[in-house]
Amino acid sequence: MNANVVVAKAEATIREASEVMNKYKIGSLVVMKDDVIAGIVTEHNVLESVAAGQNPDETKIGEVMSPEVVTVAPDSTIEQAVDLMVQHKIEKLPVVEGDKLKGIVTASDIIVVEPKLVASIANLIALKLPAYSGG
Repeated sequence: MNANVVVAKAEATIREASEVMNKYKIGSLVVMKDDVIAGIVTEHNVLESVAAGQNPDETKIGEVMSPEVVTVAPDSTIEQAVDLMVQHKIEKLPVVEGDKLKGIVTASDIIVVEPKLVASIANLIALKLPAYSGG
């Protein structure tokens, strides 16, 4: 788990979000409202928005974010986190205790820490990219 989660407000623009993600070399921002998770915006959301012709200087991330965020508790195991990622076809999993954001676990984090779970992550990628065969 990475405890240093980069967050944003729903009022931020797509350009601002992409600049922050690029600066920190991350693939998502947890969107917060009144210290509670309101959604998550990922590289995929940004690309979809731009591909749809939305103006990145005017479109707010609140318009393109995923509002239903799957989370995991701090005491969950890595295996439980991977199971949630595979089940929901996601690669970013905020860690929440009560209503408080404590961190984030990503597929990349798991690959580094738990090489034996790489097969599960490869299956997640294969679900998203049917032509993917690993490697």
